[in-house]
Amino acid sequence: LPAPAAAMEAAPLVSFGVVADIQYADEEDGCDFWGRRRRYYRHSLRLLRAAVEVWAAEQPPLAFVVQLGDCIDGVNARRGAAEGALERVLAALRRLPVPVHHAWGNHELYNFCRDRLASSGLNSRPAPAPAAGPPAGPPGDCHAYHFSPAPRLRFVLLDGYDLSVLGRDPASPSHRESLRRLRERNPNENLNSPAGLKEPQFVEFNGGFSQTQLDWFDEVLKFSDENQEKVVAMGHLPIHPDASDKVCLAWNYEDALSVIHSHQCVVCFLAGHLHDGGYCLDSHGVHHLTLEGIIETPPESNAFGTIYVYDDKMVLKGRGRISDRVMYF
Repeated sequence: LPAPAAAMEAAPLVSFGVVADIQYADEEDGCDFWGRRRRYYRHSLRLLRAAVEVWAAEQPPLAFVVQLGDCIDGVNARRGAAEGALERVLAALRRLPVPVHHAWGNHELYNFCRDRLASSGLNSRPAPAPAAGPPAGPPGDCHAYHFSPAPRLRFVLLDGYDLSVLGRDPASPSHRESLRRLRERNPNENLNSPAGLKEPQFVEFNGGFSQTQLDWFDEVLKFSDENQEKVVAMGHLPIHPDASDKVCLAWNYEDALSVIHSHQCVVCFLAGHLHDGGYCLDSHGVHHLTLEGIIETPPESNAFGTIYVYDDKMVLKGRGRISDRVMYF
């Protein structure tokens, strides 16, 4: 048997779908910011619908699907088409009989302010957790939370744009502080340019984790350590340089890694943002999996997967550009 098939002989604890960077727009094909990479704006919705058909037919049924951010493209904002584009993506995902957990990426924030996202179908933060567990999420408008779909298994969704100049009122303290941090490390006139930077992740299309969010994350992982849980963390932005190019990392990715590495429970970090995808097993035994993006996937292919979680491993069954992978822990 091929490795993934052999690894999947027993019933999984839980299975879930994964997809990243759909970036749908009702537009002709375009290019990336640098004019080098083709983007298939209309076809991205067709590929998502095909993924939904596969997920909906999975047996045993999936527990949930993770959408890792950038579900519609920033071009929608320039056309006044953001609301309609978002509704088409959400309508496709509503065909699933299971919950969808949404990370927020830079393209969501090109189209909407954070308040609008919080009142939209992209707000997947659940109701507050029972008093016995860690807080459901950080205080404020941070879109980070955790949930447990099976005993001794916890998922944590992080908000990589908690610190960001995108999606916030320019007069707000958070925007001013984020802009200060960005300009300290990026003197370029174009803040989306990493040219000449020692830390090339400090560009406007990335963001970072506030100390409040990191402290909350640390508290959740402490709870999981104490209760012998395995944790899968996830967010739009990659946090390990060996699973991404340096330009696509979260601003303070090292701070997030430091929290993870101070605990025993985290087995995997899932991310999007880098459309080519990436993978590494880090020095602490944590798998970092960056999913290839649908937006740059040709219409005859696809880019999504299903992950099956077992006591000692996660098995990724990829479709199209996403490869099969077995991640032992």
